[in-house]
Order: sequence, then structure tokens, then C-alpha cells
Amino acid sequence: MKEIKVYGPGCSRCSATAKMIEETAASLGVEINVEKVTDMTELARHGILSTPGVTIDGKVVHAGGLPKPEAINGWLRS
Repeated sequence: MKEIKVYGPGCSRCSATAKMIEETAASLGVEINVEKVTDMTELARHGILSTPGVTIDGKVVHAGGLPKPEAINGWLRS
């Protein structure tokens, strides 16, 4: 199971990112656990300067703007 965290202030882009990840995982049959993180200290601790930010199993894979669907596919397949 992949541990995924979506970092941001709770904006619509952050929610959309989490939803995109959940939908892609479901279509691929990949088990994930998604957590939304709104604590700005945590964002800074991971070096995420623009939101939404995404980590998978502790590794930053995205920061700033909505991720492209093909990028999400790649994250979940690796």
C-alpha cells in the first residue's frame, strides 16, 4: 500500500489533486492511503514551497499546480 500525502491549505486544487489520485489508483487497482496535510510547518519541513504538494512513501513527487494525469499514473505504477 502506498502512503500518499497531499499538502496544502485545503484549497480546491488540493482537494482536486487528492481526488485525481484516488480515482487513478482505483482505476489501476492500486491500494493507497491518502492523507491531506494542511499544517504549514509540515509543508516547510518537506521543502514544499507551492501547493498542492504530494509525497508518496515520504518522497516529494510534486509541488505546485494540478498534476498531469500521466504523472499520477507513473507515480502509482512505480
